[in-house]
Amino acid sequence: MHVTEEQNNRIANMTFASVYPHYVTKVEKKGRTKAELHQVITWLTGFDDKHIQDCIDKKITFNQFFQDANLHPNTHLIKGVICGYRIEDITYPLTRNVRYLDKLVDELAKGRKMEKILRAEHSDKN
Repeated sequence: MHVTEEQNNRIANMTFASVYPHYVTKVEKKGRTKAELHQVITWLTGFDDKHIQDCIDKKITFNQFFQDANLHPNTHLIKGVICGYRIEDITYPLTRNVRYLDKLVDELAKGRKMEKILRAEHSDKN
């Protein structure tokens, strides 16, 4: 599947606050916690809990969210299919970053061990 410019623009202008409650619902329905969700977001972006809450309160777009982020150096290890797209084939950086986040949330909801989700260096094949 090819990601279109229209899809990229829609994702760029979507607010983090509009998606965040869906992340919380998804992980909590599967027995995971908001704290674990924040751990995943922090690993990916470098944001602490206060910064995550500020992003929600200020209703910043995903474009601004990822401009402010300091992505973890192991993000390239996040692979697979999310929302019908193979992450490693997405060329538009912002869309790829949002899909990284979606994939991590999905792995959390599916019960994957945290050290695997966070691509710990000592983990076996991710």
